[in-house]
Amino acid sequence: MAKKASSSGGKSLVIVESPAKARTIGKFLGKDYTVEASIGHIRDLPQGSKEVPEEFKKESWSYLGVNVDDRFTPIYIVPPGKKQQVAKLRAALKDAKDLYLATDEDREGEAISWHLHEVLKPKVPVKRLVFHEITKEAIQEAIDNPREIDDGLVRAQEARRILDRLYGYDVSQLLWKKVGRGLSAGRVQSVSVRLIVERERQRMAFHSATYWDLMATFASESSEEFQATLMSVDGRKIPSGKDFDAATGKIKDDSLLVLDEAGAKALNDRLRSAQFKVLSVESKPYTRKPAPPFTTSTMQQEANRKLGFTARRTMNAAQSLYENGHITYMRTDSTNLAQVAVDAARDLVNSEYGNDYLPETPRTYANKVKNAQEAHEAIRPAGHPFELPGALKNSLNSDEYRLFEMIWKRTIASQMVDARGHNTTITIEGDGAIFRVSGRTIDFPGFLRAYVEGSDNPNAELADRETLLPSVEQGQRVDCRDLQANDHTTQPPSRFTEASLTRELEDKGIGRPSTYASIIDTIQARDYVFKKGNALVPTWTAFAVTRLLEDHFGSLVDYQFTAQMEDLLDSISRREADSVDYLQNFYFGDEPGLKARLAAKTEEIDPRVMSRFPVGTPTEGEHREEIVLRVGKFGPFVEQGERKASLPEGMAPDELTLARAMELLDQGAASDEPLGICPETHKPVFLKVGRFGPYVQRGTPEDDEKPKNASLLKGMVPEDISLEIALKLLTLPRTLGEHPELKAPVVSQNGRFGPYISCGKETRSLPADLSPIDVTFEKALELLAQPKTRGRGAAKEPIKEFEASPVTEQPIKLLEGRYGPYVTDGETNASLPKGTNPEEFTFDQAVVLLAERAAKGPTKKKKKKAAPKKAAKKKPAKKKVAKKKTDG
Repeated sequence: MAKKASSSGGKSLVIVESPAKARTIGKFLGKDYTVEASIGHIRDLPQGSKEVPEEFKKESWSYLGVNVDDRFTPIYIVPPGKKQQVAKLRAALKDAKDLYLATDEDREGEAISWHLHEVLKPKVPVKRLVFHEITKEAIQEAIDNPREIDDGLVRAQEARRILDRLYGYDVSQLLWKKVGRGLSAGRVQSVSVRLIVERERQRMAFHSATYWDLMATFASESSEEFQATLMSVDGRKIPSGKDFDAATGKIKDDSLLVLDEAGAKALNDRLRSAQFKVLSVESKPYTRKPAPPFTTSTMQQEANRKLGFTARRTMNAAQSLYENGHITYMRTDSTNLAQVAVDAARDLVNSEYGNDYLPETPRTYANKVKNAQEAHEAIRPAGHPFELPGALKNSLNSDEYRLFEMIWKRTIASQMVDARGHNTTITIEGDGAIFRVSGRTIDFPGFLRAYVEGSDNPNAELADRETLLPSVEQGQRVDCRDLQANDHTTQPPSRFTEASLTRELEDKGIGRPSTYASIIDTIQARDYVFKKGNALVPTWTAFAVTRLLEDHFGSLVDYQFTAQMEDLLDSISRREADSVDYLQNFYFGDEPGLKARLAAKTEEIDPRVMSRFPVGTPTEGEHREEIVLRVGKFGPFVEQGERKASLPEGMAPDELTLARAMELLDQGAASDEPLGICPETHKPVFLKVGRFGPYVQRGTPEDDEKPKNASLLKGMVPEDISLEIALKLLTLPRTLGEHPELKAPVVSQNGRFGPYISCGKETRSLPADLSPIDVTFEKALELLAQPKTRGRGAAKEPIKEFEASPVTEQPIKLLEGRYGPYVTDGETNASLPKGTNPEEFTFDQAVVLLAERAAKGPTKKKKKKAAPKKAAKKKPAKKKVAKKKTDG
């Protein structure tokens, strides 16, 4: 238990960010302390015009929530959804003898503490607590050595927030006008999208090349077989993929021997009668050092490669591990380990692996971080001695356990000796042809015994890493038992994955690793990027936005400029630079600043040019006009003269070749030819292909009535659609008859979640083998008579049930709704963000999401038109004195 505070009176109040962190700290502090959670930030810039205080609404800058005319003074407000929590904290403070602000030790945490101090206005002593692990010892150390709020970190966070608001709000408004509504721009977000678009451009410009070589199977005198690859013939080297120009597909060096299929087979025939001998045997020792302990970035990368976790999933698990006292603070750029952690790791190396695996002196790792104030410890198991993974298996969920085990192993491995071995290369010659094979042996595994990157099974990986070769000597003859001609095709650059994008951003110094998870979430939520497997694929909207920013606001997406912004924020936190001077230059500068550029470009930018991308011009066939891709209001489409065709959903930009564009246009033209005429309405019936797939349509837009559409049923393909089937699809929803008991029509229809039967409020899904166009009235009655197992009318078990909400004091539930998963605290419902895995969703995320939703107020409903009322006399408004900052 922590020692008692020195002053007399009531309890000490400790405020942290999250309920989970509050619970863990509360266990260590005991009865003399009350621990409450702020649930993230309690104060922020206004999120819309309605949140702007009345006295500022007429100001030209009010939409920004920042007074750009007065030293970029931010207008802070307490959002509606946070007012209840602030009231709760104020009430707790009334009876407290002192206040400890124990938010996280980074810029965001420092800012939360400052806002708490500004809003609560405590009249009791205030102390700032910082710790990088939630253990009894660390908490006591923080209480014994409190500090003041770090104004440098606060100013750096405020400058970043204002910078992001200026960039995000103003540039986003331009994107709405010139590309499409709902788009957004951001300091790190837009640069991340540009990186992904640039990689796709490289793929689109790529020309593949095919080349051949030979693979030989040799046998030594002991009959041990091994394979070797052809390296050269008659002094001419055989090329590899890197020897071809990606833009042309041609060989870069004409002296290389490029074999085609005929040449490879001819060489194969020639060498079958050759005599082969060992030209050389080279064996060189190697050592491999362990990787340093995890930073935020390397943890995200490795969890993606090794565990298949997204950045968000990794950070969710890490947040929970930290707040429950199992690992140190998970937002860090440092690879440094405290001495107690080094000692704990070395003790485990000695006890788990033996003295041979322990280096004579502890290993230290150079720290890349520039900002000493934010250079915390690396991510490692909390406390000392370290908890063993096996001891936590029953108390952690699967994600938490797997991540903790990976952190534990990486930390231990970082204090182990090098791996040692030999690399061996055997070169074989016969009839002017040189073959080569390389092998590796591990003489001593060292740190690899504890941790191997990219594998969950170190023993299996060790075997894979060893390539054993037979013992041969120079000049020794070997038998050629087989020759195989193989073809190879060069591949375009790989798309970014979450891991490789994270590494690229960090290497370029763009943004903070702690923000990468939210950035990757945002660019997917905004439909700038979608996933194919693990690959991040840009949409054509991303192409249009990136082009606009590159052509007209180049510095905003310049990699070096963006990295320099991050360096400047660091210098502000160290009090080496003034935030107002930087913001003044960024927004009003002479280069010119953002405001002047936006004013000049608003008229200059032609949205049609920004959203138009040439595909190519056919040289054969009936239609030879240029084909272009356009980004339209309802998605991308190809256009050739009067012909248009939507792109299929999920089609990557590099898949849009000239041939594919012509195919889509031809399909679109075919859909203009009707399948036949509907005998009842005498209107044409078409089979069309839209953005979301094929569908049938009766009538045309030129008709008096709106054309009726019907999607194809699951399993149907366009080739199988006849006029008869199309007419049946167009009968949906189909009334089968009146229910004898419910006295309501029984209807079969094809819905968002598949075909089903409905009768009044009753619904039943149709079995997979029963089609809504064929189901009979009798079968429908039979289905309706069965108990309901799914749907809104049946009570659903929650996907997850969390503990009570700190706001409503009712259990928070994660439920599956009609439009996807959502959380509720009994008073507020909030849909999970697009792409979020419900199984990965945590209690703290639910609390924050519900608070954000509550802050927006109730969902607006359309009001019925009321009779006009007589205008009431207006009371004279009270004069207000403008403030620079407000609590709302």
